[in-house]
Amino acid sequence: METADLIVIGSGQGGVPLAADFARAGKKVVLFERDALGGSCINYGCTPSKAFLAAAHAAGRARQAAKLGIHAQVEVDFSAVMERVRGIRSQFNQGTQQRLESAGVKVVCAEATFTGERTVSGGGVTVQAPIIVINTGTSSTIPDIPGLAGTPYLTNRNFFDVQQIPSRLLVVGGGYIALELGQGMARLGSQTELIVRGDRLLAQEESEVSAVLLDAFKQDGIGVHLKTTVKQVDYTNGVFTLTLSNGAALDGDALLIATGRKPNTAALNSAVAGVELDAQGFVKIDDHFQTTSPGIYAIGDVAKQPAFTHVAWEDYRRLNAILCGEQRTRSDRVLGYAVYTEPQVGRVGMTLEQAQRQGISAREVTLPMAHIARSIEWGHDLGFYSMVIDTQTNLILGATLVGYEAAELVHVFLSLMEAKATWQLLEQSVHIHPTYGEALPSLARLLIGEDMPTCPNM
Repeated sequence: METADLIVIGSGQGGVPLAADFARAGKKVVLFERDALGGSCINYGCTPSKAFLAAAHAAGRARQAAKLGIHAQVEVDFSAVMERVRGIRSQFNQGTQQRLESAGVKVVCAEATFTGERTVSGGGVTVQAPIIVINTGTSSTIPDIPGLAGTPYLTNRNFFDVQQIPSRLLVVGGGYIALELGQGMARLGSQTELIVRGDRLLAQEESEVSAVLLDAFKQDGIGVHLKTTVKQVDYTNGVFTLTLSNGAALDGDALLIATGRKPNTAALNSAVAGVELDAQGFVKIDDHFQTTSPGIYAIGDVAKQPAFTHVAWEDYRRLNAILCGEQRTRSDRVLGYAVYTEPQVGRVGMTLEQAQRQGISAREVTLPMAHIARSIEWGHDLGFYSMVIDTQTNLILGATLVGYEAAELVHVFLSLMEAKATWQLLEQSVHIHPTYGEALPSLARLLIGEDMPTCPNM
């Protein structure tokens, strides 16, 4: 049996930099990875999906330029699109491998299992260390639908290996993976149908967000079937047939399942190490990422942290600081995130409903995109900006932006909230005209009933 200073299980966006930091500091580090290095982000999450959407949204914007008087004939070379996606994925994957090698991390390409107190085995290697970090992430939840098992359905895990565009794509799910990949395929040329169990898209967001996205999807020609479930899947001669709860049937050449995520903890044998899981299989941790077993920590979405790469990376920074004796916790930073549909959704902090549930005296203001000069000029008038503030302290509590490049603009609010700034600071800011960002101070001015300054002598 080997000994090490640190064992990392999983090579996601939190585990890799932590392992590299320890190794560069002269510590012996062993990292176990059962799949491709880089975790979900690099291999079947952020990296390939955003490269894929770069092409899809370029095609979609070209078609929608008709309302500007520009009529384009869009031709999609799908094989070239996917070759580029896989090339970028490979480049990032190789970068992860080089990073670990140059830092001196020992990588064991095998599934890891706890075999004793702070002891991990895999691939014929057994290692014991005083510190172990679980960073195994999540994977697709596959619903128990009759006829689904054994068919060549897609998940985000194998989606980017598709070689030819399906003429008809069926998507089961209404979350961000289903919406991003479904809209992307539609914009590249697939006739896409979404089957959503709930009564709206992105059910975890505000209903106003769902309404905008539903409108956008209809403009893209996407069929959306709300409050609908799949009762039966049949696959014959390369065609999927879904029997729906409303009695209808849909045919498609490909089927994408995006109905949720489950933690990758089944193979860990965590009970042997005294690491407790919750009812869903996520690793239980305290505010300092400590599991129920001393010396064993968990970061990222396997520990039920928000499932975003930047959260996992920040978990690494927090845990690294904690292990160095600093006072950090798992929730000591403002959280923002985005959905890369078009229009994009940028979110940070609390919604009005969430604030009110906490007993906060809150107020919300909203500015439609159709009232913003840049939106009108560029033809991006679908969406809105909203901000929630605490009426007692004037602090900004949260923001929801739905519109063109909203994922970029939401960082303005994230930084203001991290600095504990009041909405008056935003209201006093002079943003450049004509920009989308110019509308953010205008949004704040709604709190004083001032859309635009006027001269009292006019």
